[in-house]
Amino acid sequence: MSTQSRTLDIMPITADQCRAARAIVNMDQNALAAAASVSRGVIIDFETGKRTPGTNNLAAIRRALEAAGVEFTNGGQPGVRLKK
Repeated sequence: MSTQSRTLDIMPITADQCRAARAIVNMDQNALAAAASVSRGVIIDFETGKRTPGTNNLAAIRRALEAAGVEFTNGGQPGVRLKK
């Protein structure tokens, strides 16, 4: 499976989910940016609603948070929780 195909399979996350996920695993914006290989500005702009990252960056942010122990819930009420 190509990287693009894997990226498109990942459900997007919201800015609120990103902030909550960082809080759950005690990760600051700098650490998330480093783990996702994006600039801190991308994280700041996303979390403040200034802009939504591109598909690849958003997927990288989600993967970094999941690797840190977060599980995203994207049903009728999007949220986050620690993985069991």
